[in-house]
Amino acid sequence: MNKADVILFLREKLNFSNKSIEKLDIFHDTLVKANLKHNLIAKSTIKSIWFRHILDSAQLLKHMKLAQNLIISDLGTGAGFPGLILAIYGESIPFHVKLYEKSPVKRAFLDEICVLLNLKNTEILDNVYKSKLKSDIFVCRAFKKFDEILKISRENIKGKHKFLILKGKNAEKEIKEVSLKINYRYRLVKSLTDTESKIIMMDNINNDI
Repeated sequence: MNKADVILFLREKLNFSNKSIEKLDIFHDTLVKANLKHNLIAKSTIKSIWFRHILDSAQLLKHMKLAQNLIISDLGTGAGFPGLILAIYGESIPFHVKLYEKSPVKRAFLDEICVLLNLKNTEILDNVYKSKLKSDIFVCRAFKKFDEILKISRENIKGKHKFLILKGKNAEKEIKEVSLKINYRYRLVKSLTDTESKIIMMDNINNDI
């Protein structure tokens, strides 16, 4: 899919507004320019940002029940995927998005983007391991292996929560290598952008964890 195809999909299938599309365009151009100086995303994906990064992130909206006062946290957001894309979409609802990123360089880029796009529903935070986490939904993409994500869920997050994890072809293998016990339930759904990739949809169903 080229840029025009992705934008059409975002409008017709995911209900992105014209204003949000304009902000995505600005974000894209700023990212391309910034990547010349800093390695924010792989250079091999520069020409396919709309498909490889923006649409890949935006597809999570198909699996969310959005509402005002909803809190979404993106663990290891990098250059803003998927959390910043969700924040751009969610301005009109609005829900709150926390972007966790340990790299000072990437946090500086995220700060720049949030000011440039006037994203008032977005908060940029440091390393996920530095404090207890609390959100309704946690998302991540190219973050950690599933066993480490599960460890974070068990040890760092308070209360019931949902995870939406963008994973590659090893998603099912990684799940089988851990013990979810009775505190979790999950299902796998196919990615829109890669036939071999999956989205792990996991719920913590124990309030005490």
